[in-house]
Parts: sequence; structure tokens; C-alpha cells
Amino acid sequence: MQSERIWATGCHVFTIYFNPLAINPAYAGSRDIVSAAALFRSQMQGLEGAPVTTTMSFDMPMRNKKQGFGMQAFNDKIGITDLSGGFVSYAYRIFMEKSTIAFGLQAGATHFKANFSSATSNNSIPAQPQDINQTFLNLGAGIYFNTDRFYFGISIPHLLKNNFNSNSGIVNNGLDARQYLQSFIVSGYIFSLGEDFKIEPSFLFKGIQGAPIQFDLNTNLWIKGVFSVGVQYHTNASIAPIAEFKINPQMRMGYSYDRSRSKFENFNSGSHEFMLSYEFDFQKEKVSSPRSF
Repeated sequence: MQSERIWATGCHVFTIYFNPLAINPAYAGSRDIVSAAALFRSQMQGLEGAPVTTTMSFDMPMRNKKQGFGMQAFNDKIGITDLSGGFVSYAYRIFMEKSTIAFGLQAGATHFKANFSSATSNNSIPAQPQDINQTFLNLGAGIYFNTDRFYFGISIPHLLKNNFNSNSGIVNNGLDARQYLQSFIVSGYIFSLGEDFKIEPSFLFKGIQGAPIQFDLNTNLWIKGVFSVGVQYHTNASIAPIAEFKINPQMRMGYSYDRSRSKFENFNSGSHEFMLSYEFDFQKEKVSSPRSF
């Protein structure tokens, strides 16, 4: 029987808070301001070939506010493999009395590279005879609903099931790598605890065909709207503390640390994730969005 490997980009701690565009194109322009974010994640520190991820995103509302536009670029590097790409997103927004619902589409490409010729092998692992260098096009769709305190989104960022050409070398060796449908459900609510404190519980559900369901629970406590501390619990039993600081009304920075409870736990010192976001205030009378999502 032919074995299969699921090929998909990861979803990290800060995705919900600082780069929702990475999983849902309907988020584009939802903050009603021009916004940019950059994230860097280094996993399993101390382990050779451990995953390193970099993402950058940009989104903005159109002049009539009924449409949103976004762009994102990413790179995932794991050992001898490298996955990079970019997507353009469009959202159409319907305004109601105290809420907004948006429908989004995205299109883009990912480039997968694997330098198998540089890898060593032993008797139990057959050597891969050729490198892989292939580009895939894909489409995505999503729905995003929000009020000033609540948000809920459903998305499928990769609709096409791309797989490698038969001459790539992977298929010929009985290992079929491909993209499967990924589905995301995300939701959260902000509760006020007086004038100085707010608490934001949220969750992220991630489902990929052929892989275990992933579920993350998050809680963030905001202090005076400037500093927040929180924690995220993963279904793999890891716990990640989160901290965020608003440098000024336009700039935010954040940090997260987690250590997965896996068989690699004793061979690495954990994972670090950093975030920096900026909201451009082109109109002097425009006030930066007070929302944290």
C-alpha cells in the first residue's frame, strides 16, 4: 500500500491574535485601518534541522469600507525542505447595526524545495535520488463575523489538492506528498473586568484530512489596554505563555514560549515566537482601532 504524507503549513501561537489573515482571507480590512504584521517562530531550539517560520502580512480597507484587501508572504524551513509562498486576499463586508460579516477569497502560490541530494542515509532509510523544486497554485475562502467584543470565523485556506508530479522522485519511491484541505474555526470574546482589566478567551480548531484534529484554547488578560499576559493550551498537551505590549497606539509587540510534550522534549529547549505589528495612521483624525482582534 502506498504511504502518504500530509503537506501543510503550520498554525502557530500568534496566528489568532496578530495574523488571522494567514488562515482566513475574510479578515482583510476588518480593523478599518492599514495594518502590517511580521512573525518569526523558531521551534525546538537546539535540535538540528528544527522548523523555522517567518510570515509577513498587510491588509487594509478600501475607500468605501465595504471591501478589504490583503497580502501575505511566508517561509517554512524544516531540515532540507523549504516551503515559501504568497497570497493575495479580497473580502466583501456587509455592515449590520452592531456587527459585520465578511466573505473572503484568496489566491496565490507556494514553492516547495527539498535538497535530498545533500542528505545522508543509512541502511534503514533509502536515499532520495533527486531534489524537488516545484510550484503550486491554490485558492482559499472564508467567512468572518465580528462585533466590538466578539468574533467568529470559518475558513479553508487551501481548496486545491495539489500533489507532486510523478517524475518528482517521491511518488516513485512509494511516498506520496500532497496538499489536503485544511479547515479552521476560530472564535473569541472580550469580557470587561472594570475600567482597567479585560479578559479574552478564544479557541482555534484546525482539521486536516488524514491528520489528528488540533484544538487550541487561549486566555489573555489585558491590563489598562497596554499590556497583556495569557496562556495557550494545545491538544498535544503543551502550554504556551503569551505576553503582548502596546508600545504606542500604533505599534504592538509580542512573545510566546512553548515546549511540546513529545518524544523530542529531552532534545530541545522549546520554541520561541516573536511578533511585531504596526497600524498606519494616514489620516490625523483617524484613531487606531482599540480592538485586540
